[in-house]
Amino acid sequence: MPLGECSVNKILIANRGEIACRVMRSARALGARTVAVYSDADRESLHVATADEAVHIGPSKAAESYLNIDALLAAAAATGATAVHPGYGFLAENANFASRVLAAGLVWIGPTPAQIEAMGDKARARALAEAAGVPIVPGSARFPTGELAGLEAAAAQVGYPLLVKASAGGGGIGMRLVEDPAQLLKTAEATQTMAARSFGDGTVFLERYIPRARHVEIQVFGFGDGRAVHVYERDCSIQRRFQKVIEEAPAPGLPASVRQQMAEAAARLAASQHYQGAGTVEFIVNAETFEFFFLEMNTRIQVEHPVTECITGLDLVGLQLRLAAGEALADITQAEIAVNGHAVECRLYAENPAKMFLPSPGKLTTFALPAAGDGVRIDTGVREGDTITPYYDPMVAKLICHGATREEALAKMAAVLAETQVEGIFTNVQFLRRVVAHPAFAQGDVFTGFIETHKADLLG
Repeated sequence: MPLGECSVNKILIANRGEIACRVMRSARALGARTVAVYSDADRESLHVATADEAVHIGPSKAAESYLNIDALLAAAAATGATAVHPGYGFLAENANFASRVLAAGLVWIGPTPAQIEAMGDKARARALAEAAGVPIVPGSARFPTGELAGLEAAAAQVGYPLLVKASAGGGGIGMRLVEDPAQLLKTAEATQTMAARSFGDGTVFLERYIPRARHVEIQVFGFGDGRAVHVYERDCSIQRRFQKVIEEAPAPGLPASVRQQMAEAAARLAASQHYQGAGTVEFIVNAETFEFFFLEMNTRIQVEHPVTECITGLDLVGLQLRLAAGEALADITQAEIAVNGHAVECRLYAENPAKMFLPSPGKLTTFALPAAGDGVRIDTGVREGDTITPYYDPMVAKLICHGATREEALAKMAAVLAETQVEGIFTNVQFLRRVVAHPAFAQGDVFTGFIETHKADLLG
């Protein structure tokens, strides 16, 4: 049934930029109308021009616009929107927002508020994963704000090096490395303060740090009735300060038995929670032994979802919309989901790698990207002449290449990066070219310390 004929016939996208444009493509393909929201800074943005309707929701600061639940609900009411898609970031994993959307009589395109809340608390998520038989990294109990009694004893049991992690953190935020026990208390206090300020919850816990590790995640999709499928894995090991830079699928060099065990564990966790919609179960993998441990579950669509769509042919956003519209999705079974080739995604950022990747806002006086097609996909929310503002994440575009093999996908990516021309701001395009061309990356020798290990080659 086309979405235009059901309760999800007009979707407000509570987000901006690239992901808002991405959701609009799937909505349009399924016959639904879309409503964009925008701040002062985004008045002339691409996502505003792309939508069927657009509503101004406040000043440029995210706290006064994209994080303003009252303004978002008012925009939905004013336009007669029947459903809300949160995208990623901002309020995408905010259980209160999901609850208020539902209370307003709208369809929430995502997991239930209870599921968001359960997985949003990292310590609670660890317990749920362990109960579902998913391996977890050795860790500690939680330490609420200002309560650090027993911290040293817990750290000794976890072992060094370790991470102090905010229970409510995400996207690499609220995570600090401790190698020297003398720095433990100071780091824990600083993390609690930052977490309370950023997330409204200063609770932290300790977790073993694996020095030579890979970050591998499993895309899952749950049907809300105890059924869940996995959509294979993505390797997100090329990252800096816990922020992903390049992602690919499948994960290079991962033994088939490990890949299968991880996928089954992720699907099992989703099924155990009667999970509803798209989600990602993230794992840390020992790059030498291939032992894997649960890190967290993201209850939203991921930035890197295009690589999974490329190798499976699925429209993950489209599936989100169809499930929210009440479709049973009986055609989506594990046996029907197969991998075809290899895909790589590079995140093009407005930043200056020579100055510790400092954001570089400004006007895109030149913005020329290769044409999409023949295994090349470009996801962006900006055009030439647009301004990258200092108010939001500085991602300019996602460059995605798909090939029959990893070698073919990387060759396409090298060509795409060579053709990418951006002027008016600093970008990381030269840095991305160097990563893709690096012999160790070409050989699949990826791990979370890759950039730091090879920084002389990558930043020279």
